[in-house]
Amino acid sequence: MGSGYYAALSGLLARTQALGVVANNIANANTTGFKAHTEFYQALNAGNNTNVVPGLGPLNQAVNAYGVLGGQTLDLAQGHIARTGNPLDLALEGQGFFVAKTAAGDRYTRDGSLHLSPKGILLTAAGDPVLNPKGKPIRLQPGPVTISPDGVISARGAIIGQIAVVNFPAGTPLTPQGNSYFAAPAKAAKPAPHTQIQQGSLERSNLSPVQGMVSLIELQRTFDLLQKALSSFNNDFDKPAITQLPQVP
Repeated sequence: MGSGYYAALSGLLARTQALGVVANNIANANTTGFKAHTEFYQALNAGNNTNVVPGLGPLNQAVNAYGVLGGQTLDLAQGHIARTGNPLDLALEGQGFFVAKTAAGDRYTRDGSLHLSPKGILLTAAGDPVLNPKGKPIRLQPGPVTISPDGVISARGAIIGQIAVVNFPAGTPLTPQGNSYFAAPAKAAKPAPHTQIQQGSLERSNLSPVQGMVSLIELQRTFDLLQKALSSFNNDFDKPAITQLPQVP
């Protein structure tokens, strides 16, 4: 039954790693434009790294199948759009991202809480320039502006710029950079003509605090069960073996 002990231990370790994913989601439940992650698990067989070990019965098959954390997937579902009334608060309705020029290169975000620099450059909440469809920073003059659903910026009846909105082909790896930025492979971004911008609104996190707490409770319960399994293997199987070993003729 030693392999059963290690199977339970690997499951406990996997849930400990998953706790970091769930905790990060909960910590960002109120972060504008945040996209939650979902952990997933995979089976690792102790015998020959396949799903079936020849010659083993059902019980031994079970105790030799170790559950490990396979990774995490990004949930790109739309978050709730909340009205703010601030003309530089922008929410994306549909799939897509704003583009920001950072010191590390172009980054992509759903956080549309924008503001102007002293020189009139349109900046993200992190202070990086927002780009137009040509990959250039956007400069605005002081005064009220109107931003249409397709990102066209107007002031005093004249068009003065446009905000780029891009998306990625299915399967494109997006790497989180902080709480609201994502990195993507070079030249993977494509225009997202069907995504609309809502001026005066912000997209909230797509994970509610209630969802996060439910995930945390489920994880804690699984954690407790695995701890009990470890204790059972240690107390019910190992100790009798130790006490009976000296009695073997």
